[in-house]
Amino acid sequence: MASQKTKFTVGLFLTCGMVFAVVVIIWLGMSRFFQEGRHYVTYFDESVQGLNVDSPVKYRGVFIGRVERIDVAPDSKLVQVVLKIESGQAFDRNIVAQLKSAGITGSMFVELDRIKAGEPDRSPKLNFPSKYPIVPSRPSEIGELISGINDVLDQIKSLDLKGVAEQVKLTLGNINQKVSQANVKRISDSLEASLLRVNYILDSQRWNQIFNSVDQGVRSLNTLITDADKSLDRADKTIVRVDGIIYENKKSIKAAIDDFKLAMHSANDFLKMGSSLVSGTDESISILMHRLLIVAHNLEKASVNLNQIMETLADQPSQLIFGEPPAPRKVEAEKGNR
Repeated sequence: MASQKTKFTVGLFLTCGMVFAVVVIIWLGMSRFFQEGRHYVTYFDESVQGLNVDSPVKYRGVFIGRVERIDVAPDSKLVQVVLKIESGQAFDRNIVAQLKSAGITGSMFVELDRIKAGEPDRSPKLNFPSKYPIVPSRPSEIGELISGINDVLDQIKSLDLKGVAEQVKLTLGNINQKVSQANVKRISDSLEASLLRVNYILDSQRWNQIFNSVDQGVRSLNTLITDADKSLDRADKTIVRVDGIIYENKKSIKAAIDDFKLAMHSANDFLKMGSSLVSGTDESISILMHRLLIVAHNLEKASVNLNQIMETLADQPSQLIFGEPPAPRKVEAEKGNR
């Protein structure tokens, strides 16, 4: 049987354990009230179902605080959410709050992010004062989706569906009338003729003939290419033979070329000599002609003088002896005077 001392020790141990557990529970529950932090408030114009007190507050996915209180705003329209930022950051008007879903459980948290450039302010308008600095808010993704669906439904409702249906009916009636008025037989005949032409084009025998012609053309082309290759081979062989002949008779060809050059030089010298001889002959003939002209001129003068002498001797033969002409006869003059 246990002694009184043992019972007292066990009771004391259990009592101390229970007191310690209660203190730990109280400390863990109350510790957040003694933590320093900044308080902000944001307002949502939508349901905050799934958002609870102590729900996380994150900045771009990083935990920075908790939701401290959720109330209805003083205007009885909006939902007021008080945020306690425990990380020590101070936010300005460039921060926006948005409700985000934490998964498929339906729980929500508050996501803080910076307003993008050009993004409009979609936070609800406030007509009452606030105890804490206000963080602007924007609709959640689910809220935006629902809002977009509602807008689409509103636009569909605003459409004149009855008028559209009547217009569609009228259009279908016009189409039926046009189809009934169309010459269906002529269209079918044209379609049949087109199909016959297509069948003629796709005739297997005609295509076989075309393929045979193409095959023959290809064979002819191959033959022509083969003959051309043979001709090129012959030309190459001929060139090789010519090169061999030239190489074998290189000295003879060189000697013949030298002889030809010497013959050309000799012919050039001969032509120069002939040219000089012709030019000398021309000069001699020119001098001879000049002299002959002078002799002819002198002969002409001599002939003229001789004719004058002969005329003088014929008229006065005495000049041949006396050398001077006789005196004129006065008798003839006197007879003339009488």
